[in-house]
Amino acid sequence: MLKATNLHKAYGNLEILKGVDLFVEKGEVVSIVGASGAGKSTLLHIAGTLDKADQGSLIIDGTDVRSLNPKRLSAFRNSRIGFIFQFHHLLPEFNAIENVCIPAYIANKSKKEAEKNASELLEMLGLKDRMTHKPTELSGGEQQRVAVARALINRPAIIFADEPSGNLDSTNAKELHKLFFDLRNHFGQTFVVVTHNEELAGMADRELLMKDGKIVGVEQLTRIVTG
Repeated sequence: MLKATNLHKAYGNLEILKGVDLFVEKGEVVSIVGASGAGKSTLLHIAGTLDKADQGSLIIDGTDVRSLNPKRLSAFRNSRIGFIFQFHHLLPEFNAIENVCIPAYIANKSKKEAEKNASELLEMLGLKDRMTHKPTELSGGEQQRVAVARALINRPAIIFADEPSGNLDSTNAKELHKLFFDLRNHFGQTFVVVTHNEELAGMADRELLMKDGKIVGVEQLTRIVTG
């Protein structure tokens, strides 16, 4: 699903990534942990095509993304990659279903198709009665589930999550963590998750440790949350 090889990234004289290799299979949930400044978010942004590496290769779902021009890369990102961040980045003037539909509209889906898919996702995520509520009318956990639905709307090949439960209380964080595995089991969805949350990291199929711009450890795990 994802193959990143020898990724290097520097900002000025500050070297952030120092030859990172990252391989993720379809349907895997992989966590990336490490101290602040280790390069986790930079790796996630490069793997998710939000930033470019100075050196190295990146293949996602069989596509060499570094060979794509900006227009084709944008279209690829919209259709094949989903993002979940610590802060939900929901548009305050739109309600839940409208926020979820935005990536589908960008992909030129019809309003009918987008709303049908969005409503199905929101219902599956337990938000059937909250679809017409605006972000300020939703709890933090509900807002994050709307963000998850938005990430899923175009049925991406892979979802990148950067501290997805960092802004949630412990109850909502646990519900979100379980949700990732429910989605993997239901859709075969692939996740790469940067997190400081030890519980979420320990639930993953593989836990990768980053230190000083490199992946220095891999723990193979077998825990899968099913209910």
